[in-house]
Amino acid sequence: MQRSSSGWFIENAAKVRLIAESSQAFFLVLLSLRRAVVLSAVMLLPAMALQADDSKVRLLGSSNNAKQLTTETIREIFFMRLSTWPDGTPIHVFVLPDNHPLHIRFAKEILGVYPFQLRSAWDRLVFSGTGVSPTTVESEEEMRARIESTPGSIGYTDTISGDH
Repeated sequence: MQRSSSGWFIENAAKVRLIAESSQAFFLVLLSLRRAVVLSAVMLLPAMALQADDSKVRLLGSSNNAKQLTTETIREIFFMRLSTWPDGTPIHVFVLPDNHPLHIRFAKEILGVYPFQLRSAWDRLVFSGTGVSPTTVESEEEMRARIESTPGSIGYTDTISGDH
């Protein structure tokens, strides 16, 4: 004797309901665990980041102008849209290589952009013939030396290695 599928379902409805409820409960437990993991990560990440690197990015300049600049002026300078200081001295911009960790932090924390966006803006200026890209130096030490020896220059360092 063959049973229809609806007959099987009626006979096993309690089992099916139990399996569905168990699956739902399992899913809810997974969601709770996921929420707990995410909250733990959110709470722990800032502390881990501070332990890993509690230094700040700061500007270096050949004059005291760098300490008094607004965020917008800093963006204008590093996007190469501002080429002279208010006194008429040419601005010489020094940067680290695109893949240098400090350059990445500077672009994100100070300029509010990703390094590739900065590079893209510089490349547009160079390839269109309307501007130049900044001078790339290989290390923070070289950046400090070049800034000290070049009038009107600006660059960046981190406060730990930059505080000598």
